[in-house]
Amino acid sequence: MEDLKREIVIVGGGLAGLSLGIALRQRNVPVTLHEAGKYPRHRVCGEFISGVSDEVLEKLGIASYLTDAERLESARWNDASGPLGDMRVEARGISRWVLDSRLAEGFQNAGGVLHTVSRAADGPDVVWAAGRPRRESRWLGLKVHAPHLPMDRDLEMFAGTNGYLGLARIESHRVNICGLFRTDRRGEGKGADLLLSTLDRGGLHALADKLRRADLDATSFRAVSGFEPGSKARPGFSIGDAAQMIPPFTGNGMSMAFESAALALDPLLKFTAGEISWSDAANITRGRQRRAFRRRMFFACRAHGFLTTPIGTRIATGLARRRLLPYQNLLPLVR
Repeated sequence: MEDLKREIVIVGGGLAGLSLGIALRQRNVPVTLHEAGKYPRHRVCGEFISGVSDEVLEKLGIASYLTDAERLESARWNDASGPLGDMRVEARGISRWVLDSRLAEGFQNAGGVLHTVSRAADGPDVVWAAGRPRRESRWLGLKVHAPHLPMDRDLEMFAGTNGYLGLARIESHRVNICGLFRTDRRGEGKGADLLLSTLDRGGLHALADKLRRADLDATSFRAVSGFEPGSKARPGFSIGDAAQMIPPFTGNGMSMAFESAALALDPLLKFTAGEISWSDAANITRGRQRRAFRRRMFFACRAHGFLTTPIGTRIATGLARRRLLPYQNLLPLVR
């Protein structure tokens, strides 16, 4: 019975925290979740899901939340001079505005207790799913939506001299525009103007001009700084970005959030049943995440470090132009 199981407290109502909460509630575990923001809201995110299996989504009980997501099958890398290479992908495009709201509603409908605008402190018996702690960083994430933006592929990636940006089709004939750039005090403008000036400084003038002509949704603009990709989990029980943040160019971040929640589910069920201690559940989950994500994090972080330097960008684009950079074969390394 439900009242014989120990309560689980989750801090952070993003993809990892909400999907874990739903999965636990479907197994009659009492769950309280604290989220610093409220729903619906926009987030700096690529807003496409690529790499997670249907089995993981079914285990979490959230497959039905994605049935109407945009099916994305074609992708292309570009630089300032034009196309670099094409890939076949299997991805789902959906905004965080829609998906987070659906998950939050599903969690509450399943009997979970959700506290929004609540900054619960970390504790010894808390699942930390609130993303990575803010710290000094050279990276700035920018995001905005554009309705009815023409695209040549379902996913389009652009490499500039100061970072990279992706375009992804999402619901309601909209396109999510999201990029990661080295911070630059020369940034001009606010909101979408900051994104456009950042693209110009990175040499992506044609893309910036295309977006200037587009109907950018100013209400969807978001910016975030103070984070670094990598595997530096918080002490205690961490999932999602709080445990490991893969570089955004891989397009695997949303999938890893779901996978991380699924890896934590069985250890937490054993804890709630009194079979193992909290520290054992945390250690088992940490080991599972390390084994599941080791290879993709290794390749992704090293590629990110190389591709985001001026010389690395020149080498990569030069190889791509000569058809010596096999994008399709490299994709499985970061999945």
